[in-house]
Amino acid sequence: MHTKLIAILVLFFITYSLTAQNPRKMKSIQTEIIINASQEKVWQALTNFENYPNWNTFIISIEGELKEGSRLKNKMILDGKENIFKPKILKITPNEHLEWLGKAPLGIFNGQHYFKLEAITSTQTKLIHGENFSGWLRGMIMKKIGNATRESFIQMNKNLKKLVES
Repeated sequence: MHTKLIAILVLFFITYSLTAQNPRKMKSIQTEIIINASQEKVWQALTNFENYPNWNTFIISIEGELKEGSRLKNKMILDGKENIFKPKILKITPNEHLEWLGKAPLGIFNGQHYFKLEAITSTQTKLIHGENFSGWLRGMIMKKIGNATRESFIQMNKNLKKLVES
């Protein structure tokens, strides 16, 4: 019995190490939208977590400090279901880049979520909003939630555009 369990665990960890962090084995979603506002104005709205319940229909709340290395408590609605996840902020470059990593236990499923802001002009910004998914169940999970996730990103982008441009 112990031999079978050890063999299963070894196989799991070998499979995980070969697939979870390999960029060729990641699944990705990336969306873009042009917002008629400066990078600073878009950044201000994007990082004003207290205001998320008023405009964001995807990530309906974020609690925590906007600081690299800190943990957030994010509540999101996906496919009509509310989920809570606690990602760690990986990167913050004011007015340009925000990135966090959420992980499920045992490397089952990880999501590295990012927002990139690129100035087109002083009054126009391109928002690049996406996520890279890894983990040994990423394929199966993405088949189930991939389309809904993409649509939620697009709707969040539209809502942010509407908020910032109004």
